[in-house]
Amino acid sequence: MHNKEITPEEFKTGQVLLFDKPLNWTSFQLVNKVRWLIRKSCNIKKIKVGHAGTLDPLATGLLIICTGKFTKTIPELQGQVKEYTGTFTLGATTPSFDLETEIEQEFPTDHITEELLQKTSKKFIGEIEQTPPVFSALKKDGKRLYEYAREGKEVEVKSRKVEISEFEIDSENFPKIYFRVVCSKGTYIRSLAHEFGQALNSGAHLSELRRTAIGDYSVEKAMNLESFQKLLPSPENN
Repeated sequence: MHNKEITPEEFKTGQVLLFDKPLNWTSFQLVNKVRWLIRKSCNIKKIKVGHAGTLDPLATGLLIICTGKFTKTIPELQGQVKEYTGTFTLGATTPSFDLETEIEQEFPTDHITEELLQKTSKKFIGEIEQTPPVFSALKKDGKRLYEYAREGKEVEVKSRKVEISEFEIDSENFPKIYFRVVCSKGTYIRSLAHEFGQALNSGAHLSELRRTAIGDYSVEKAMNLESFQKLLPSPENN
């Protein structure tokens, strides 16, 4: 998306930067690193930097980071349709619905046929009720859900309406199921994995996740930190 140096003035006016978030980084860590690099290279004491939609540490892919006045566009970007790819692993569940926690239960998968998989996937197309994972950053009574979960406290999580417009699966590496999903804001792919497993009379958890698009923005045009640093002005030139 960018191929020339970005000036301090341009950062302040506002930039939309597309990053491919590395594995094991939080979205917050990446924003902090980008803010620090901009401040250091541009000799700016203070600059607004924010992201348009969290990715879990175990996910990779598109994270949109906005600077300056463009941070005002973040709510609009967060509302865009998103596309994800990755894998569900059938036959086992975890408390977090992904690999952040250990497997707690195992389930049979012998009854699962290709026909059942395809038929079940179609049930998730359209507007569905989804329950967010207890291991999530959603707040209840001023406290994040994952804080309750880590304390071992039971907490009631309300379901919400989300929309899934495309859900494709490939079972070539069964019990790992490769998927591609296009969904609305607020959809938890971890919950989709969990509920897909239940719908198959088995269990499942999310074992790999990559965000490939947000609205018209694609991860194919995203950069890593190394390529971003090449776009920064050198401090002595400011």
